[in-house]
Amino acid sequence: MKISKLALREARQLFRSCHVDGLLDQNRVRQALARLSERQPRGYLQILERLHRLVKLDQERRAARVESAGPLSPDLQNEIVAQIAAKYGQGMNISFAQNPALIGGIRIQAGSDLYDGSVKTRLEKLEESF
Repeated sequence: MKISKLALREARQLFRSCHVDGLLDQNRVRQALARLSERQPRGYLQILERLHRLVKLDQERRAARVESAGPLSPDLQNEIVAQIAAKYGQGMNISFAQNPALIGGIRIQAGSDLYDGSVKTRLEKLEESF
């Protein structure tokens, strides 16, 4: 089903109104959803779908996953958090995970950016060069 231009505009305006200091405020999103469901303007289901998509994309953009072959020391974790915050700004949701398949090194997925310094990737690139 094609979404109307009016619904797109309304969803974008609602999304922008849910930001505080450049970050998405979950309480404002809930309030906007409550007001939208009370008023039920024309095409409100399309507005809800688009707003949901915008919120989901914002959350994905503000998420970072750090993978390492073994556990990282708290000092190294704090340094990584500081570097991610310096590059992408405050408000990043950072999670740490262990992935033994990496063999060594660190792999960071921040939003749509991927920084891969793992031994596994280096070995794969070396294998491709032969």
